[in-house]
Amino acid sequence: MNAVELSSRKCEACHSGMGKLSADQVAEYLRAVPGWEEKDGIITKTFAFKNYYETMAFVNAIAWIAHREDHHPDLEVHYNRCKVSYNTHAVGGLTDNDFICAAKVEQLANS
Repeated sequence: MNAVELSSRKCEACHSGMGKLSADQVAEYLRAVPGWEEKDGIITKTFAFKNYYETMAFVNAIAWIAHREDHHPDLEVHYNRCKVSYNTHAVGGLTDNDFICAAKVEQLANS
């Protein structure tokens, strides 16, 4: 699996019956989204920008992705950076949805 394949997928509706990913699956998915790190069932990456305007444009674009996928990140917004974190609260860990959205954010950041 690579970032292009992941970003072309659509998130599934979250529910408590979804299975969370195994450690091996998480490791495989992390290879597809460079720079993302996993800790305690959460994946994160910090993106740097030149100024507040670029940071906010990025944040607004992520909001659109979250709306379209119905899967929402936690964001830490600063003047020239934004930390993006994903996990699936319904399962208490990581699912495909987290990596699908991370890949979409990567695609956004690299466009």
